[in-house]
Amino acid sequence: MTTTLDRAAPRDLAAEFPARLSLTPKTTLAGQLDGAWWPYSRDLEAELPPLVAALDEARERITRVTVNPSRWPVIPHKVPVAGHTVHVGWFAGQHPDKVILLSYNSVGRWDLLVIPPETDAAAAARLMAAASLPGSVLTAGVLMADEAVIGRGILEALRREGTWESEGGACMSPFGSPIGSRALRVPGGAWR
Repeated sequence: MTTTLDRAAPRDLAAEFPARLSLTPKTTLAGQLDGAWWPYSRDLEAELPPLVAALDEARERITRVTVNPSRWPVIPHKVPVAGHTVHVGWFAGQHPDKVILLSYNSVGRWDLLVIPPETDAAAAARLMAAASLPGSVLTAGVLMADEAVIGRGILEALRREGTWESEGGACMSPFGSPIGSRALRVPGGAWR
């Protein structure tokens, strides 16, 4: 079996939409993370320009980015972004779900949680909110582990509800729709 990858699709998607980014508000409370980023794909060359452009506008010009190579299949050495070049490096010791961005004047540094592109919208919203809390001591690893537990809990609850429904747990009318409490017969033969 042969698989053909369409490399233009993620680049087009990333270029068409702004970066999905949530930053911690500027405050004196320093936390483990400065926000979260939810890329559309694992194509770092396509995903970095909108992210860096958004941070260039919000904070300072980004010139360097570091990632863990386990989450990105191809890591370019340089990426052109709106009139300047961003140098990209990788460190196996860096947490896989974190990206570090460094500014032009070597003073600014932003550590962002990287939410996997395949994450559903509800989980991504929870992660973006949690990573953007000022002064939070939660790391990228803790947030991702917590979300995995929450996700398993939600799936288990849905499975239990489906089992309950299939075993006759819901009060159904003969027409297939749930019966509300007002349609039930009360003792004495009266209807509520």
